[in-house]
Amino acid sequence: MVSEIIYFVTFALVGIGLVTLVLGLSKLLQTRKPNEIKLSTYESGIAVTGDPRIQYKMRYYVFGLLLVLFDVEMIFLFPWAVVFKSLGLFAFVEMLVFIAIILLGLFYAWRKGALKWV
Repeated sequence: MVSEIIYFVTFALVGIGLVTLVLGLSKLLQTRKPNEIKLSTYESGIAVTGDPRIQYKMRYYVFGLLLVLFDVEMIFLFPWAVVFKSLGLFAFVEMLVFIAIILLGLFYAWRKGALKWV
């Protein structure tokens, strides 16, 4: 038990040390020569006209989050489907509950109008 704690503490200290070392080296070795050209905004070689801060509709943000959320949840279905036969009835019921929660969230987003693009 004590040896496991020693291994864990050693591993954590080495990890923290390496991260600190790499960040410190990058800070020491970086070149900082800012000038007007480097500090200017660059967008496909076209000079910026007007205020670059524009306001987006919140609906696009919510739509994107829902897309990512449901895509990530569907990723969990693939490994389950691969080993489905060896899992048994409990895993099947568990996955039905998982899918029901996903569908409940989808139905809620649909009823709130989050899936309308325009």
